[in-house]
Amino acid sequence: MNNYQIADYFSLLSKLMDIHGENPFKSKSYSSAAFAIEKMPQPLTEIPSEKISTLKGIGTSSAQKIIELLQTGKIKVLEEILSNTPSGIIEMLQIKGIGPKKIHTIWKEMEIESVGELLYACKENRLKLYKGFGEKTQQNVMDSIAFYLQNKGSYLFANLEPIAVELELMIKNIFPQNKVELTGAFKRQLEIIEQLDFLIDASINEVLNNLNEKNGFHNTAITEDYIHYRLDNGLNTMIHVTTQKKFIEKSIQLSSSPDFWSVIESKKADHNVEVLNEDDFFTAIGLQPIPHYYRENPVSADNNLQNNIRKALDVEDIKGIIHCHSNWSDGNNSIEEMAIAALAIGMEYLVITDHSKSAFYAQGLSEEKILEQHHYINELNAKLSPFTIFKGIESDILFDGSLDYSDEILKQFDVVIASIHSNLKMTEEKAMQRLIKAIENPYTTLLGHMTGRLLLSRPGYPVDHYKIIDACAANHVAIELNAHPSRLDIDWRYIEYAIQKNVMISINPDAHQIEGLSDIKYGVYSAQKALLNKENNLSSMGKIEFEQYINNMKTKKATN
Repeated sequence: MNNYQIADYFSLLSKLMDIHGENPFKSKSYSSAAFAIEKMPQPLTEIPSEKISTLKGIGTSSAQKIIELLQTGKIKVLEEILSNTPSGIIEMLQIKGIGPKKIHTIWKEMEIESVGELLYACKENRLKLYKGFGEKTQQNVMDSIAFYLQNKGSYLFANLEPIAVELELMIKNIFPQNKVELTGAFKRQLEIIEQLDFLIDASINEVLNNLNEKNGFHNTAITEDYIHYRLDNGLNTMIHVTTQKKFIEKSIQLSSSPDFWSVIESKKADHNVEVLNEDDFFTAIGLQPIPHYYRENPVSADNNLQNNIRKALDVEDIKGIIHCHSNWSDGNNSIEEMAIAALAIGMEYLVITDHSKSAFYAQGLSEEKILEQHHYINELNAKLSPFTIFKGIESDILFDGSLDYSDEILKQFDVVIASIHSNLKMTEEKAMQRLIKAIENPYTTLLGHMTGRLLLSRPGYPVDHYKIIDACAANHVAIELNAHPSRLDIDWRYIEYAIQKNVMISINPDAHQIEGLSDIKYGVYSAQKALLNKENNLSSMGKIEFEQYINNMKTKKATN
């Protein structure tokens, strides 16, 4: 073990002590020891144990730990503090711009335990509300996290989208005479992407000659069917090759899950398939055309279930914004700015759903603030008509499952989105108790981000999706598909069951600034994988239909 490695142990111990808020003098002594060890000209392994405490910058306590480390390969106190530190907190030490004391605030005051959660909090403007964090710091932290995550190898669909589009254009420009297609998991619209796949009607040699280190493509594996590249930015990219004759079939194969493709391949064995487009391919093997986003589950290719293939909704089918925040709580923009932005993208209405009072970290609204906001919304509606702003709230589901206001306050809202934001470490039993009680509240309109997950960052609390959907069906509660790219919650894999139970899904952006309104498309992409149609999506209702819906639900709940 060399001096640099030993110094790293002491540096980590010092930082972890600061993160835990322990004795700052001890922490400082270990930091000083780390600095001193790094500068030592002689390896510590060559110094007799009894002389280590006499070295400049090394106190008695540090000397004992150096000896312990050299003899056992570990430091007991460091092992103990590591065991009491969430792995996500340790990972935060890799993020430039936040030191141990800031991480202490993030963990102990904000209750954030992963890098992904931290990024999400930045995007919700939560960091700048705490002492020691300003708008500039928040932006720097966001930039540092983005750089860090980019090099980890897994990407949110939304984060990879601009890169994928740019890369596709670049490859097409390099191969102007060839057919080039972006395919793979990205084409299937999966939430998390680990590599980009492209298909080219070219030979392996043609690809090697044109995509190389000169333009940032570093090949790491070559077969007769593909070349695996690692790009300068760390992104894994697979270039698949085929002939013009086989292009359509290969394209469908690459944009299918392995299980789905095995069914297609077995059907194809009985047919001679030479076609010009994908729809004709499916027709040739006796199937209805299956869209790229629905090529996940083998049952999609079951002849007996083919009539169940619905036309999935498109982004253009969204008519209203049902979940967004303003600068009354933790949003960046005013209600009027959010409304005008929604109107500009073709929306007929907006439901303003700022945070409730228990969400102190998000400047949740007091009862007095709610009355003030409702008065302001009335003024805006008179000004913006026929566009309508509905009065909503994202009410915290408290630890016992109750909502955040009295019934007298809750009944004044047009829409109540019930969401869990705190005490996320729960057993399934506790999570279900909280959620079911909130669903049964007569003022709950929508269940917000069902599991609390943050993709690539936080798995969410354990829930029984089917029981929750059953409860929503029984209590006339819609379920949100939170379209924020880090959430996409409810998971699309459970939407089919919700449709069967006549539970409305509501694709909502959960926007905290004007730019966040565009996240609605990622919710649509996710919902398409379950063939959600506009008739089963609440935010596809026009303003009049939506108003009728919320009034009907209130009537139904009152008579339950």
